[in-house]
Amino acid sequence: MENPKKVLIVTYYWPPAGGPGVQRWLKFAKYLPEFGWEPIIYTPENPSYPLIDKTLNNEVPKKLKVVKTNIWEPYQIAEKFSKSNQKFKGGQFDVGKNQSFLSKLSIFIRGNFFIPDARKFWIKPSVKFLKQYLKENNINVLITTGPPHSLHLIGLALKKELPNLKWIADFRDPWTEISYYKHLKLTSASDKKHRQLEQSVFQTSDITLATSYTDADNFKKNGANSFCITNGFDVSENSKTGELEGLNAGSSESIRTPEENHQTLKHSNSKTNKLKFTLSYVGVLEQLRNPENLWKALTELCEKYPDFAKEFELKLVGRIDDKILNEIDTSVLKNNIKNLGYLAHQDSVNEMQNSHLLLITNFPEESSKGIIPGKLFEYLATGKKIISFGPKDADVETILHKTNAGKHFDYLEIVGIKDYILSLYEDWRSGKSIENSADINEFSRRELTYKLSEILEQLI
Repeated sequence: MENPKKVLIVTYYWPPAGGPGVQRWLKFAKYLPEFGWEPIIYTPENPSYPLIDKTLNNEVPKKLKVVKTNIWEPYQIAEKFSKSNQKFKGGQFDVGKNQSFLSKLSIFIRGNFFIPDARKFWIKPSVKFLKQYLKENNINVLITTGPPHSLHLIGLALKKELPNLKWIADFRDPWTEISYYKHLKLTSASDKKHRQLEQSVFQTSDITLATSYTDADNFKKNGANSFCITNGFDVSENSKTGELEGLNAGSSESIRTPEENHQTLKHSNSKTNKLKFTLSYVGVLEQLRNPENLWKALTELCEKYPDFAKEFELKLVGRIDDKILNEIDTSVLKNNIKNLGYLAHQDSVNEMQNSHLLLITNFPEESSKGIIPGKLFEYLATGKKIISFGPKDADVETILHKTNAGKHFDYLEIVGIKDYILSLYEDWRSGKSIENSADINEFSRRELTYKLSEILEQLI
């Protein structure tokens, strides 16, 4: 076999970082060698991660080359202003009446003095280091993935210094179109600067990747040569639960057919709690994505149906905003909550499997309809039903409809929410299966990496 072609991937999030930001390129790096590409990871030596999951270190391929340099970040200073500033690292903000003066001041400083974000101090040293590294190691393709979008400015500078370098800018979330952008309290000059930098990335990169269909279309309208490769799921043959991560890891066999993959998934579900009808949320939930009408609907169901109140469980796995927890804990639902806090990824997947209905939330604004949380694909792989909240005609709704995996609601709905949950509860109570059996193979990590490899081949 001829020597694999090399691709350097610049990513801020890398194990032991927890949360969804790390999964995308961890999985691409895992499967790229099967398609003739050698990935090399460039990541900070001393990052300030909002979440840590040391178990993910076990998923880094043993032969993968990981290059690290130091980064300086101002979060320690910000956290001295207010402890709530710890949320900034994960793109979270206090909003509305929950904003203190110090919180408002910190948001203003973050938005106007750290453009595009607080990791901007890694740009210059990285450009200096990578310019030499790329030449010495004969690497012709560079990938930057954001957020943080300052990493795209590393790519922008390197592309200008090395015109023959092929550069892919991967946007896991949009830049100026993400929902929290309008909460940054930007001056007109700062807003203009953000948009100019974004435009430069779109127009200078050889390819811009989006994780949703809507984002790819929007990027194209702004001058990008854009393609969509969604996030996905992975199935592990080594996992206790037949979990989602790592089917045939390191093997060189061909991609499974949809039928083969579907058979694997059908038998991957662990036993759920037979005594409780369980609705679970797994991940980070901030105020901007708080499905208040869901809590109202569940409260009304508990008040109206005593059996439902007795047999229903609301399971929270991950980092839930304290103000959301307080809101639920002062309602009728306080007797139904099982709050497990942040768990290692494998344990989180176990909790998904031990549920009947899985909750996913998005920002309510129309501008967010292109956001497809990576969690959706892990949810899909469990075969469990999904209830989703976000803007109408969202990409998440398209995927749920395509896979017949669940139902999507906007944030103003309430009657439909109650009807949907009640119908699933009644099916569960009568012993009917509420599992999903649609073919979802196109969203497997290996299939998605194959799609990425085809794009890479077009560049060289």
